[in-house]
Amino acid sequence: MLLTRLKTKKTTIPETAMILAAGRGTRLAPLTDKTPKPLTEVDGKALIDHILERLVAVGVKRVVVNVFHLGEQIEAHLAGRTDVEIVISREDSLLDTGGGVVNALPLLGSAPFFVINGDSLWVDAMKPTLERLAEAWHEKTMDALLLLHPSARVSGSLGRGDFTMGPLGDLTRREERRVAPYTYMGTSILHPRLFEGAPDGAFSLNRLYDKAQEEERLFGALHDGLWYHISTIEDLETAREFYARGHVPDVPFF
Repeated sequence: MLLTRLKTKKTTIPETAMILAAGRGTRLAPLTDKTPKPLTEVDGKALIDHILERLVAVGVKRVVVNVFHLGEQIEAHLAGRTDVEIVISREDSLLDTGGGVVNALPLLGSAPFFVINGDSLWVDAMKPTLERLAEAWHEKTMDALLLLHPSARVSGSLGRGDFTMGPLGDLTRREERRVAPYTYMGTSILHPRLFEGAPDGAFSLNRLYDKAQEEERLFGALHDGLWYHISTIEDLETAREFYARGHVPDVPFF
């Protein structure tokens, strides 16, 4: 009997990540008037610590964190971590998501890197979510790979979804007044070339995602675990309740 050994693509996990932690988190006010959103706790742990644990688990070595609103609290909170190198990117004014990454590019290196919103909270399924995202990354064809969740399975306040997805994972932004089946989770792998020609100052990463879509270099990967979309106080309380119950809601949302 002949046994055929299938060759599998070796997964390269980005060694660098950026956590976007500079925003004001106004929808969580008044809580965020005194506490930055990434330090908000779920299950007795700050949101930013949930993220860092997942990054460390897949082998990320260096994490850049941008700060502005109550940034000194975030810096103090991260000062004691020894399991990963933390680099702070301070902002004199809010630069939004795109401007924040551009400002930190000298700290991020020339290889693809993770970018994660500082309020991201998810539960892995059988395999670490960030590892699955890295498995879907193809440097020759992609400038941006976004982690997506089925819109109908999201816990928390939500709009109409963000993207439709083609058979190869290529993304198209939702048309106005339409509903899209997939929602962006605020987690991605980006290549530095995405930022070539990017403007100075404050701007949203959505501007670059639209550019990547036009150039057919914007792709998505589907999340197979749970995701808690935390935008409001009610969303935060829902996440806390689900964690306390072991992620079992009163009425299944997926």
